[in-house]
Amino acid sequence: MTRTTNGHDVVVGIDPVKNWHLALAWAIDEAGARGAGLRLVVAVPPRHDTQHVDDSPRHLAQRLAAADTLRTALAWARSRQPAVEAASTLFDGFPAGVLNGLSSEAAMIVLGSRHLSRTEEFLSAGSLVVPVTARARCPVVVVGDAPHVTQETPHLVVGVDGSESSRAALAWAFEEAALRHCALRAVAVWQPPVFSLHTGDTLFHTERRLLAETTAGWAENFPDVRLTHEVSIGSPVETLATAAEHALALVVGRRGRGGYTGMRVGSVVHGLLHRAHCPVITVPAV
Repeated sequence: MTRTTNGHDVVVGIDPVKNWHLALAWAIDEAGARGAGLRLVVAVPPRHDTQHVDDSPRHLAQRLAAADTLRTALAWARSRQPAVEAASTLFDGFPAGVLNGLSSEAAMIVLGSRHLSRTEEFLSAGSLVVPVTARARCPVVVVGDAPHVTQETPHLVVGVDGSESSRAALAWAFEEAALRHCALRAVAVWQPPVFSLHTGDTLFHTERRLLAETTAGWAENFPDVRLTHEVSIGSPVETLATAAEHALALVVGRRGRGGYTGMRVGSVVHGLLHRAHCPVITVPAV
């Protein structure tokens, strides 16, 4: 079944060689909460055209395996949430390029994490997390390889640093918290300057005031979302990852369009993709 993305679909990349259940479960539940459609996507890289090796049999086998995986995943999604309109599409092309192309019309893209090393991220043709996170025009959700279970009150964590991208992340986080009927915890991370004319206490209180001012307007727009905010001292990656240890997800902003290679994300986002145990949602600046 194939359907044109209408701008409200949740698009999930299905990996034919890895377990896709966690990412698809997150995507189908999100589509249900948003009243959106769900689109399952597999992209098969083009065959190698060389003078010495005929790659056609391998490429055909990949397509057949991908089509079989899509059928299985689509049936599983429909059985989980029959009310959600779900469709699937098999593309020819490199997976990252295909998903980035779909991102301009998608509500979000959901991926599973393969926990590749930093070297593998750049050398593996199947690596999706970094290039899609770096260049997608919509929010990208990276779901871990293991179930994330917490006994705490359901909440999201959003990182706030005053930048345009973090303001976009904050807006998206409020919307998501309202959809999920959960609390929202806004966290700013302060690293004390080595040299300053002001005292540490003065700078710290300034950070707290800026965070409160940044969140105030959104809190008025979403009165049903229980908001807490805090300023922590330390490394942004470690502090945010620790703050989100028991969260439903961690929401952060993304600056720029991924560098000239399309493989670059900021150091904080990149670190969180490796360090955080909960799903990481990256929101591009609008």
